[in-house]
Parts: sequence; C-alpha cells; structure tokens
Amino acid sequence: MNADPKKLKPEHSGRTRRFAALVRKESYQVVRDPSSILIAFVLPLILLFLFGYGVSLDTTQTRIGLVVEEATPLTRDLAASFQASRYFAVVNGHDRREFEDDLVLGRVRGIVAIPAGFAADHAAGRHPVVQVIVDGSDPNTANFVQNYVQGTVGNWERQLASEGLAQPPAIASEQRFWFNPELTSRNFLVPGSIAIVMTLVGTLLTSLVVAREWERGTMEAMMATPVSAAELLAGKLLPYFILGLSSMTLCVLLAVFLFGVPFRGSVVALYALSAVFLMPALGQGLVISAVTKNQFLASQLALITAFLPAFLLSGFLFEINSMPTVIQWITFIVPARYLIPSLQTVFLAGDIWPMFGRAIAVMFLIGCVFFALAARSTRKRIG
Repeated sequence: MNADPKKLKPEHSGRTRRFAALVRKESYQVVRDPSSILIAFVLPLILLFLFGYGVSLDTTQTRIGLVVEEATPLTRDLAASFQASRYFAVVNGHDRREFEDDLVLGRVRGIVAIPAGFAADHAAGRHPVVQVIVDGSDPNTANFVQNYVQGTVGNWERQLASEGLAQPPAIASEQRFWFNPELTSRNFLVPGSIAIVMTLVGTLLTSLVVAREWERGTMEAMMATPVSAAELLAGKLLPYFILGLSSMTLCVLLAVFLFGVPFRGSVVALYALSAVFLMPALGQGLVISAVTKNQFLASQLALITAFLPAFLLSGFLFEINSMPTVIQWITFIVPARYLIPSLQTVFLAGDIWPMFGRAIAVMFLIGCVFFALAARSTRKRIG
C-alpha cells in the first residue's frame, strides 16, 4: 500500500523547518561566541603573518668570514665575487684563526679560505681548492653555505672562461626552476599555511563548540527532541563549514594581495579542494567532541591529532620521502597531506585536475569515515 503524499509532505516540511532552526541556532551561537571569531579570523591572521614574514627557508645575507691568504689579482677578483653575492654578508680577514671563535659562537656561519698558492695552481691548471669550514651542529645552514660557496666559485669560473682567462669546464650545467624561478620559500609556505589554518578552524573550533554543549547539557536537550542524528550533525556543521570557507577566503586574499604569492589556478579548483578538505576536518572535530565531552580534552586532542600531524606529517616543512617507512605510511591518513601540495599547485602551477581528483577522492573518503564515526558516537540517546 502506497503512502499518502499528503502525509509525506508535512513530514518533509517539518524536517526542513527543524534543520533550518538548527542552522539558525548554531549561526547565532557562532556570532555570539567571541572564541569562534577569534579562532576563525584572528588566529589565521596571526599564523599567516608568522609564516609570511617570520618563517623563511631562504638563506640570504648569511654572515661568513672570508680569508685571502695571498693577495693576487686573481684572488681579489674571487673575493669580490663573494662580496657581491646577495647570499653572503662578508667579513674579510687574513687568517682563518681570526674567525674560529666567531664560528663557535655563531657570529659567522662559515669560513671561506682562499689558500696561498691559489693563483699559481690556477695558472698551472692544477684545480686549486677553496676551503669551506662550517658549523655542523646546524646541518641545514651548513649545507646552504657549502652549496652557495660552490655556486659562487662556479659562476666566477664561468665568467673567467667567457673572458678568455680560463678554460671552460668540460661539462656545464644550466639550471631552470619552473613555477618559482627565484625559489622564494614564501610562495610555498603561505599556501601550505592556509591548510594548517583550515585544520585549526575545522577541527579545533568544532570540537570545542560541540564539547561545550555536552558540558552544559544542551546536547542532551536537543537529543530529546524529534531531531535525528543526521539532522543534528548537518545543522551543526553547516555554519562552521561556511566559517571555514570564509577564513580560507580571507587567507587567500592576504596571500595574493599582501604577500604577493602568484595565483595561477582557478577559483573553482580552490574552493573544490577546500570544501572537500573541510569534511574530514569537521568530522574529526565532531568525533573528538563526542568522545571527550570536555572542552579542555577536546582542545588537547584536536591539537595532537589534527594540528601536529598537519604541521609535521603533511610535507609542509619536512619531505615525506625522507621520513622512516612507518611514518610515511601514517601520512596517508593525514588529510593535509593531500591538500597542501594541491594548494601549492593551484597557486604556483595552475589547475592539474588529475592530481586534484585523486586528492579530492581520498579526502572525501577520510571525511566519510569521520562522519560515520561521529554519527555512531552522537547517536540519538541521552547520556
């Protein structure tokens, strides 16, 4: 026997009214709650300014001690190449022992010594050596100094070869960098930080707000109403979904117009990736709040299970392929691992939909798992 359409219509209308009331109630709570505005708009601004201005992986104006043990026209010319380099702030000396204490105390990051006999060896074709002494306690800076010294010497040799004063190298390499020709770290740090911001807004904010309702007892009151678990979850998530996209939009505008990061992709790809990423972020926040039912525990779990993995295990700062194999496997369940390279691609390269499609599919799957766990944990019951 078929159901009466007249009976289905009031039921559907009642469900729509309940859902609209839930969304309206949650929206009012967002507006009235200062912590929501703080997390959604003020905290992203602070993080974006830190990553845009305070954090830089570019090594520029590194202070080094330059020792020329024998002054000749050739060594002075090489020393001038170091002094003209935009990567070094050069302090001149005549003995490498002058800079030993400075290197230990960190006042210089390296000692470059042009030894006596350099000009004679160069004239005789004996491949003279420039000595580089660096502090190995800071491996990254040590590698930067060594590589930049090699690059400066290589450029100097090519210049001599072009002037007919030296033999050109047997094999010359020509470097070309796509998408980020100047290798500016800000251009990939800022898009990556947007994913970190969305993780905070989605997971931390949702877990705190819902856990607060568990603490105050309002969640049990709503569960005693005819609202279903699906309506309850959807009504709570929609305002924070819009809040997350609004926060992302603010960050993108700042990235492009304030930090000068190029945006070569499409707005459609940007919002598609961001919208799908918010699914696992919001779902994880709901699971945390339902499990803990306590704001303090919810905030700690959100930071440990969402923020730290997004920061450390997503490829944002550390190369995933250089991690231990076990950790590499763990990164596959971190949603930010798929969003960060996609956002960097949207900004610097443009739309590459085969890559975006895989990322969207994986993030959607992780989001479905979190929503299933949230629905099970927030099933319609009191207690």
